[in-house]
Amino acid sequence: MSSTSHPALPGPASRWRCARCGNLTRFDVTRRSRVTEFWHFDLPGEPRVESVEVHEEQVEQVRCRWCDSVDDVEVVPRGGSEEA
Repeated sequence: MSSTSHPALPGPASRWRCARCGNLTRFDVTRRSRVTEFWHFDLPGEPRVESVEVHEEQVEQVRCRWCDSVDDVEVVPRGGSEEA
């Protein structure tokens, strides 16, 4: 965890890629968020979250599931956005 900046989230035209091993599909994402949820309990007491309002959210770390790298995960264009 030598990096002090927070990882960028991919957008509609981008995705995460591990520059070390090439992984495009499996990542462990650690996020911190502050939310307000409306919880509805039925008569037997089972809860159901009916709405969620996200006040703030920050990705703290993205770790490659294949090679366990944290520092090599980067945001790249999605396959349809780049030449083959």
